[in-house]
Amino acid sequence: MNLRNLVFFAISAVVPMSAQLAAPNSAGAAIAHFHINAADIEVQKSFWAKLGGVAVKNEKLEMVRFPGIFVVLRKQDATGPTVGSVVNHVGFHVKDINEWVPKWKSAGIPIEAGNSPQQMFLTGPDNVRVEIIEDKNIPTPVAMHHIHLFVPDPLAAQAWYVKHFGAVAGKRGRFDTATVPGGELTIAKEEKAQASTKGRSVDHIGFEVKDIEAFAKKMQADGVKMEEPGMRTSANASKLRLFYIMDPWGTYIEITSGLPPAPAQSAAR
Repeated sequence: MNLRNLVFFAISAVVPMSAQLAAPNSAGAAIAHFHINAADIEVQKSFWAKLGGVAVKNEKLEMVRFPGIFVVLRKQDATGPTVGSVVNHVGFHVKDINEWVPKWKSAGIPIEAGNSPQQMFLTGPDNVRVEIIEDKNIPTPVAMHHIHLFVPDPLAAQAWYVKHFGAVAGKRGRFDTATVPGGELTIAKEEKAQASTKGRSVDHIGFEVKDIEAFAKKMQADGVKMEEPGMRTSANASKLRLFYIMDPWGTYIEITSGLPPAPAQSAAR
């Protein structure tokens, strides 16, 4: 085991996995979750468990935990799949793709070949598209990697996330990227404007922020409109504060403070 892995497992022994969202950047933000409208929450839980996730709760809020992100589940029929919306798919890294493929095949998960043996796509319940990329350098068997946006103007989208979330602009292959702690926003060019994510199987993406009141004030000062009904406490988790915004391309975004469950809740699962 190399030094990087030793450090990770030492930290894991004392820090509950529920607390392992990335530390926020200088703008006070980190990627925290994506939210699925699920016809059947238990079916979604089973799918994400087959990708290495662990079901947890924040009071009444149903979630699946991965290193770097939570998948939040809500019982609600989706208006459409991820494909065709601004968030075309989400992406995860796995350490050894050959260890996972037989498990997914035996579970009957639809698999689509990618551009190399180290890349493929899965189709989950409610037609959630998931990209899998092998990265032998990650310290865990699976980890969050990216959320893939399809927009007409990638550079404008990149600049928007740099401005409002402190993202670091970059490139991955042919794609422009905007990286914040916890994951990458990969931005593909799609000439035709895609449907808003709101109501789709991946309804929105989420950022956890250090000071939600200050973050909201800055967004409003920068001309970003808060969606109705504004700032509030979640009806499902008493310590979770939140509000929603929409990016200019139709990505519905939740800003949260207090999303990870308390250690006692996480351990109870």
